[in-house]
Amino acid sequence: MTYPQNRVFSGVQPTGNLHLGNYLGAITRFVDLQQDFECIYCVVDLHAITTWQDPEVLAANTREVTAAFIASGIDPEKHIIFNQSRVTAHAELAWIFNCVARMGWLNRMTQFKEKAGKHRENASVGLFSYPNLMAADILVYRATHVPVGEDQKQHLELTRDIAQKFNSDYAGSIQKNGFEEGYFPLPEPLIQGAATRIMSLRDGSAKMSKSDPSDYSRINLTDDADTIALKVRKARTDPEPLPSEMDGLEGRGEAENLVRIFAALADRQLDDVLAEYGGGQFSGFKQALADLAVTKLGPINDEMKRLCADPGHIDKILSNGAARATEIAAPIMTDVKSIMGLLHD
Repeated sequence: MTYPQNRVFSGVQPTGNLHLGNYLGAITRFVDLQQDFECIYCVVDLHAITTWQDPEVLAANTREVTAAFIASGIDPEKHIIFNQSRVTAHAELAWIFNCVARMGWLNRMTQFKEKAGKHRENASVGLFSYPNLMAADILVYRATHVPVGEDQKQHLELTRDIAQKFNSDYAGSIQKNGFEEGYFPLPEPLIQGAATRIMSLRDGSAKMSKSDPSDYSRINLTDDADTIALKVRKARTDPEPLPSEMDGLEGRGEAENLVRIFAALADRQLDDVLAEYGGGQFSGFKQALADLAVTKLGPINDEMKRLCADPGHIDKILSNGAARATEIAAPIMTDVKSIMGLLHD
């Protein structure tokens, strides 16, 4: 079997309230990658259940993320969109990786410490071992590239460690099965630009988050035009005018965040935005930002509503995507089992 050298895998959890940070930090990147890569995009519902989920809400959120993918410009005909639990190879390879990865590796994962907090002993086993499932998500398709943000780089490094250890542990068998080099590729990160790191509209030092108790801290992809404009106008700033150069944003987190949002939505450089709006009051800049955000996000909101009104259509897209994903994953799992000496039909 010939495997491509430009296959991308990435996923988004269906935990509700997709927001501007998700859109600019991940989804727009997914859309752009379609031009140069074979893309496999997954709604990672198995990752979501590492903490308890209401079944009806989980199903609705899975459809909503799928709608956001499509409404933002991901083509489910040319590329693959599916939900993780429909392709059993993810869980199957994750168990194998549970036996390849080392406890010490997982103990160093900072996101588990952050999510479990003081209640580590009450955290699910899945929450502890989900980096192994993440590695399986990527490697079950022998993906070569993964778009990642700063907070996900450690997980990709673990994926590479697992791939390398598997290749080393089974080197002899890999060669006997007809593979001259290691079986799994070491996937490369596609690092996202600084302009896509979106912070809270209420606190420039905290990332925009769906868990923030204030709905005014974020712009949700389900917000209508009036709500988007209101949230931009209410975004926290400071009394100083907008500077004309980047140095003038130092120590002004809220101001810098709004400039970065504008630059990302307009696909412009930060210096270019400051050159146009520098010296003016924030009221004028906020109006321009509100107009831009409504222009960019309004059509996405409308299309998401249209898609979510027909859940059967979304389910068909997910089912078709899962069938295509399985066609890729199944022979890879056959290879893995043969390499490991697992007898199978």
